[in-house]
Amino acid sequence: MSEASRPATARGPSVDLDPSGQVTHKEPESAARQFLNYAFFKVDAAFRRQPAAERAAALADFGRLIGTWEAREDVILRSYSLVGLRADCDFMLWRIAQDLERFQAIQAEINASLLGAYLTQPFSFLALQKRSQYVNRIDGVGHGAEIMPGQGKYLFVYPFVKTRAWYRLSPHARQGMMDEHINASSPFKGVRINTSYSYGIDDQEFVVSFDCDRPQEFVDLVGRLRYTEASLYTQRDTPMFTCARADIATILRQIGGSGASA
Repeated sequence: MSEASRPATARGPSVDLDPSGQVTHKEPESAARQFLNYAFFKVDAAFRRQPAAERAAALADFGRLIGTWEAREDVILRSYSLVGLRADCDFMLWRIAQDLERFQAIQAEINASLLGAYLTQPFSFLALQKRSQYVNRIDGVGHGAEIMPGQGKYLFVYPFVKTRAWYRLSPHARQGMMDEHINASSPFKGVRINTSYSYGIDDQEFVVSFDCDRPQEFVDLVGRLRYTEASLYTQRDTPMFTCARADIATILRQIGGSGASA
């Protein structure tokens, strides 16, 4: 087949003229998808005043607990440290599963653990993964229906809410703004985005996380996106969290003192 006769390949985002499904009476999706939970924890300072033996026992117990869940096939668990990066959180567990009961089971074991008596959760965000309506379906990179997290040294996480005015715009107007948004992001090859949806299951509309190795690249990306038209329709995109990827043994040393291990 010659190049001249080869069928044209669809390029660029295609506009969904009925995103709400009210005109075409779209059926709800029944395929299993991944739920995401970004759970942030703070260790009470009283824990560090406990005898060294008691702290060591609690940390070892917690390390075994997390290690057991990391080895399971029905959940993806990634750990991140916020020690020294944020005052109100010490670590974050990124939990991904197709069943919400997995999150409850993990949390129940954490609550019952020795360290759990000293843990609070300042923040916890729940969302569902699905393909973005603004990105062409033939290009699933960074916008797919399933994710494998934890590729970069850092994860930047924040809840996100659009203004009601955004939803009153025409599909073409929204798509045009998102085209500009995506184009502005394109030079930042080292930043990978995961957008998940929280409609009806948590306070925010989306949870956005950016996976990368260089924080300065992410700072420049966010600065550039402030100048795009779509940013005018952002109602809230805080709090923002800088999370450093770390195994649980490293996190336990940071929160409980030297010598602690899993």
